[in-house]
Amino acid sequence: MKRDACVLVGGIVTSTLSSAELCEMVVTGSAKDSHGPRLLFDINGQGLAMSQWDSAYRANLQAAEVVHADGQPLVTVSRWLTKTPIADRSATTDLFIDVAAAAQLAGKSFYLLGGTEEVNAECSRIMESRFRGLKIVGRRNGYFRREDEDHICQEINDSGADIVWVGLGKPFEQAFCTRNKQKLCANWLITCGGCFNFVTGSYSRAPHWVQRVGLEWLHRMATRPRQLAWRYLSTTPVALYLLLTRTREC
Repeated sequence: MKRDACVLVGGIVTSTLSSAELCEMVVTGSAKDSHGPRLLFDINGQGLAMSQWDSAYRANLQAAEVVHADGQPLVTVSRWLTKTPIADRSATTDLFIDVAAAAQLAGKSFYLLGGTEEVNAECSRIMESRFRGLKIVGRRNGYFRREDEDHICQEINDSGADIVWVGLGKPFEQAFCTRNKQKLCANWLITCGGCFNFVTGSYSRAPHWVQRVGLEWLHRMATRPRQLAWRYLSTTPVALYLLLTRTREC
């Protein structure tokens, strides 16, 4: 990532590119290099907190060519504390939809990795129905063992996918991408968390006004308290501290 296109947010070097610019970069910009696909990872409050106690996760984040802000608080604090703030929030689900719309016109193909078999299959069906020219050339659920990864990488390569969406959740998706980068022939590996679940409607998005004020995490915790309450209660205070003390120009 160019130094003039990033900012340090909560201690993590984060792209200042807009959602539209990120989409264009993925679909029409630079492709893979001699070391394999380029890595586009997301960062949010949970990720900021995790980067403090999980050194492997932090190292994987630092291996990405681009890290984008999947959290409105990161954008807001960058506007308060830096001269070159993040242009806007690029939520993974929104980025997935935007890239799909551009990919159908550019002839770029997808591989979907992650989620349950039911969610993965339904997400693929919905996307191909919504974007008639979109090529989803392969997919696989996210339930596999470490020893299965060579076979999965071969399957991805055989599919000829240009863009691989990896929805395994933090920190597993970042680890999968960095561990297998040199085995893959795609142009991009993009982490997307629970994106497939949001596309199918098995997870609900917060109202737009809630997203704009940076409280989508609170909506998620309220709608899935048993799964998410402890995550957000334990990570949000740490993330806020990091945002306010470790945000500055690169």
